[in-house]
Amino acid sequence: MTNYSPTELVETLGKGLLSFPVTHFDADLRVDEAAYREHLEWLSGYPVAGLFAAGGTGEGFSLTSDEADRVVRTAVAGVGGKVPVLAPATGATVNAVAQVRAAEEAGADGILLMPPYLTEAGQRGLVEHISQVCAATSLGVIYYSRANAVLGVDALEQACARNANLVGFKDGVGSIEQMTRTYAQLGDRLVYVGGLPTAEVFALPLLQLGVTTYSSAIFNFVPQFALDFYDAVRRQDQGTVYAMLNDFVIPYTRIRDREPGYAVSIVKAGLAAVGRPAGPVRPPLSDLTEAERDELQTLVDKVAGSQA
Repeated sequence: MTNYSPTELVETLGKGLLSFPVTHFDADLRVDEAAYREHLEWLSGYPVAGLFAAGGTGEGFSLTSDEADRVVRTAVAGVGGKVPVLAPATGATVNAVAQVRAAEEAGADGILLMPPYLTEAGQRGLVEHISQVCAATSLGVIYYSRANAVLGVDALEQACARNANLVGFKDGVGSIEQMTRTYAQLGDRLVYVGGLPTAEVFALPLLQLGVTTYSSAIFNFVPQFALDFYDAVRRQDQGTVYAMLNDFVIPYTRIRDREPGYAVSIVKAGLAAVGRPAGPVRPPLSDLTEAERDELQTLVDKVAGSQA
């Protein structure tokens, strides 16, 4: 049973750093539940505000429904109530509804509603998609606005009016104007989550637009560095933020940008670099080359001394 009401969830998530744990695979690309649970136990020992199981960095797009359910259940067990665990709702509306029901039964604390699979949709259809998912659960739901499911502010306001448990908006677009309009119109009705790849790059400017938290992929392998960076952002300590960007984050993004899908692959390579391997990525993603892994290792060695 969940430890957080939707109201409690939004209060918790908005006050700290969030992250998407990778999903561990063995050499045959099977989900390695034991290694994944150990990873969640490690991450939840840090003061993080929430962990999203089977999300984008967790390769949720490559998991079967059964695997995603197992990953959520393993995450809940591994965290042991120390940190909120949010589960994904993906694909067609009927599939997303089935997933949120399974997630609530599994003991998840909230839901991240991903874009529907493949098809384009108008704003009215997206509001209905959100509403059917929200109606299927008592958990707090965060909507991920990106790709084929970008939600305008008027439609978001309609969805909020219809669904009290719609508690969050994750921005995967990065439009300053759109986020300004959204926060100006809806204010504190929602928690706003930065959802762009390597969100640290955008964290400081987006803070001024009401985006008080973001999902950090690098928290997977350099958790203390990620927390220190988030603290500097919240203090609006520009000198520290830009020093950390130049020392690690921006060079890291240069490797990430070399091939589509590396935003996930580089995180697993980072875990290998700190001696906590999570296995390979599943197709259609590709692992980093040996030369790229060596380059990343040099970067990680700069900051890994503070990791426990």
